[in-house]
Amino acid sequence: MPNISLPDGTIRNYPGSISVAEIAADIHSGLARSALAGVVDDRLVDIDFMIEKDASVRVITGKDPEGLEVVRHSCAHLMAQAVKQLFPGAQVTIGPVVEDGFYYDFAFPERIGEDDLEKIEVRMNELAKADLSVVRSEIDRDAAVEMFIDIGETYKAELIRDIPEGESISLYSQGDFTDLCRGPHVPSTGHLKAFKLSKLAGAYWRGDSSNEMLQRIYGTAWPDQKQLKAYLVRIEEAEKRDHRKLGRQLGYFHFQEEAPGMAFWHQNGWLLFRRVETYVRNLLDEYGYEEVHTPQVLDRTLWERSGHWDKFRENMFTTHVEGHDYAIKPMNCPGHVMIFKQGLKSYRDLPMRISEFGICHRNEPSGTLHGLMRARRFTQDDAHVFCTEEQMHDEVSTLIDLTYRMYEDFGFTDIDVALSTRPENRVGEDDLWDRAEAALATALEEKGIAFTVQEGEGAFYGPKHEFVLRDSIGRKWQCGTIQLDFSMPGLLGAEFVAEDGSRKAPVMIHRAILGSLERFIGILIEDTEGKLPPWLAPVQVILLNISPKQQEYLAKLEKHLKNKGVRVESDLRNEKIGYKIRQATLRRIPYLLIVGDKEKAGESVAVRTQDGQDLGTIPLSEITDTLPGLSARHGIHTLEDS
Repeated sequence: MPNISLPDGTIRNYPGSISVAEIAADIHSGLARSALAGVVDDRLVDIDFMIEKDASVRVITGKDPEGLEVVRHSCAHLMAQAVKQLFPGAQVTIGPVVEDGFYYDFAFPERIGEDDLEKIEVRMNELAKADLSVVRSEIDRDAAVEMFIDIGETYKAELIRDIPEGESISLYSQGDFTDLCRGPHVPSTGHLKAFKLSKLAGAYWRGDSSNEMLQRIYGTAWPDQKQLKAYLVRIEEAEKRDHRKLGRQLGYFHFQEEAPGMAFWHQNGWLLFRRVETYVRNLLDEYGYEEVHTPQVLDRTLWERSGHWDKFRENMFTTHVEGHDYAIKPMNCPGHVMIFKQGLKSYRDLPMRISEFGICHRNEPSGTLHGLMRARRFTQDDAHVFCTEEQMHDEVSTLIDLTYRMYEDFGFTDIDVALSTRPENRVGEDDLWDRAEAALATALEEKGIAFTVQEGEGAFYGPKHEFVLRDSIGRKWQCGTIQLDFSMPGLLGAEFVAEDGSRKAPVMIHRAILGSLERFIGILIEDTEGKLPPWLAPVQVILLNISPKQQEYLAKLEKHLKNKGVRVESDLRNEKIGYKIRQATLRRIPYLLIVGDKEKAGESVAVRTQDGQDLGTIPLSEITDTLPGLSARHGIHTLEDS
């Protein structure tokens, strides 16, 4: 007689084994109709999963995060079934759930095109309306291999061969389609009511560039049409904000095949980059950081001692010179330890805070590159704090405050925080990991900051805080990290003289707030649709004359503003003022200062914003004090150019 504990605290008794579906029906008929799966003692299971003993049970619907994952996973199978019906010679390979949707990789006899996506989607809708039952079964591993070979699915057979002998294999069938899967899935295809296929892409089998190229079909799925429509609107808005398109349109940067994953910065884009860099530099000066600069290329032996060669080798660009292997640095940590080691340190010298705008290179797969968001060359606002274990708490607490302060200055106030704990592949003893994880959790709890725990997602040398920003259209961007490291300093021979005279390895706190400056600028451009705040904009003000008679006054005005530190341009073209205004607006220049005979006579300007707001007429002498963001200060951080 299993006793079933429900989320509301009640306990229901049943005379014998019972399924999740039956429990849902016992609770409420409406819940039974909307139930997709269940969570039994923290395990996500199918709706027909049988419970034989006492358990805690939660019924999952499309309103639950787990339900959305089940819907998307089931839509991947629905798409695979549609593909097999339309293209019988296609082979099905791997199809996981991803953020906002799903994908499946296929081996087609002949490559399909974007036009084929509509046909596949139509067939998916037909299969969904047929409300086919989704049935789970188990089969012996070797029998599963033979079965998939018999139906021509050699990729699936290869996947199954990697499963240890003796293990049973779970299969899911719907109509004429059977797939290898752990599940769970929706009870029937009729529960899949809102999906859309989005794009085709190339993908290597198992992500290995030495394997054959497959075709990947991406899609999205939601519990209902309302949520699907809202998502598609967000996607349309995101496409308008694409930083790659705006970066070229605004003359900030471009990319080309000769340097994949590496931006060519133009003058105004580099001005923006320097504004961000200068802001960070001035704020870190306030927090007591020493800015350094370390070599781009370091000997393999250093990367071996730090542990990076073993854990990160495939992402490094390497070279061989005079019998030595070298790597272009993918991160700055070992170089900062080398600086710490110069001269014996005492506990009185700690904490020591080292920062660097470190240029890093990582050999990212070409298929993952995405403008500034995923690049092979990028600049980290990197820093490392070397401290004693007793100082660790205060340093982490201060870093959290610094992180929130910086995000707020850039306009981000909606922030999610996660604590990523020890991965399976790691260095260091478990008691060190225990102390590090506890320290990070305590620092957040003391500030009242809610956080989630990401089991196994920490770096190989230590656990970390992860800060995720939500932008103006609701997208999430993981940016900052604070990581505790008890291992790398010791691996690289860093030590200090403790108060008792003994030699100890310092605790090393790795932290980046913006992460990659390039990526953060891409986020800023998309968040603001290129309409950067005046303190950041490469050109803050543009001067527009109505007729040639005001040119001399414009020259005087431009000189005055430049002397005040304002980044200003003049448009003296012999064009109608309406045309000039439209052009300046397209360039996302924050302030448009318009001058006619009236303004010239009154030593003033008529001011419009890039959004078309009329701010009226302002005297020349009052411009920098009146218009927000033109002064040399933003908040309390000096922003004078370096």
